[in-house]
Amino acid sequence: MSTTTAEEAGRRVEEVLDRLAENGDAEASAAAEEVVRVLMEFYGSGIARVVELLGSPAARPPADPLGPLLADELVASLLNLHGLHPEDAPARIDRALSALPQPVENAGFDTATGVLRLRVTASTGCGCSGTQESVRQAAVDALACFAPEVTAVELETGAPREPALLQIGTRPSFAGADGRSSAAL
Repeated sequence: MSTTTAEEAGRRVEEVLDRLAENGDAEASAAAEEVVRVLMEFYGSGIARVVELLGSPAARPPADPLGPLLADELVASLLNLHGLHPEDAPARIDRALSALPQPVENAGFDTATGVLRLRVTASTGCGCSGTQESVRQAAVDALACFAPEVTAVELETGAPREPALLQIGTRPSFAGADGRSSAAL
């Protein structure tokens, strides 16, 4: 990756914007300026987040100084965008899945198609499809930042679970010292 100085980048952006303005297409020029503003905000937010994470007071330095940066969605997405994320795809997928509120298991990732299969490892409530869809969507959202090579998420449906058995017994006796039930007193 070549290194571009801030001055060079700024000059190139200004040249492109000037060329667009010279062509007389005010709409294209305004759209290009908006793209530059949005990208500046995005990268500015990422840099601010790095500074915040690295500058936060901690009781002791973390064993892995990159850990907080790699766990942050904004920083991770910037690293992925530029191919700079130090973790491989399986590690990033695991990182994203571990942050989900509903436990899921990676049932396989097809690198050729980008499809990740997941298995829900605990009850999702009533078993209705809406709940299953919310688990799938939460996974899609988390993976977008950490593992953008995942292009689709499929939930594997296991065999229907047997309902838990409820043990019903008799009410315990609360007999007093004289042998009579306290309820009869």
